[in-house]
Amino acid sequence: MSSSTTRPPASSSTSAQPEKTFFEQQREVLLKEIGVSFEHVLANINKLNRSLEGVIAVGNEFSSVEALWSQFENVMAKDPDAEQEGQGGEEGEDETELSEAQGNGR
Repeated sequence: MSSSTTRPPASSSTSAQPEKTFFEQQREVLLKEIGVSFEHVLANINKLNRSLEGVIAVGNEFSSVEALWSQFENVMAKDPDAEQEGQGGEEGEDETELSEAQGNGR
């Protein structure tokens, strides 16, 4: 495919190899263009890969913040009625302990 190959000088015009046809010339030009285009595509894919790695790195830096907000959301999402019942049960135990302590103190 390269045009840099050397040809031995022809001894007669009948034994000389004909020049490349128009089709072959155009094919070589197109193949070179395709090769250059593939190099550009590869370079751009490498740039994209580096950009994506940067985005992922920034996203990973926020994982601790995300975990904290998730924990906060879970605390805030608890049913307030269930919390009041739980607190009410604890208060009832405290009252019982106080009345027992007062009864022993008399």
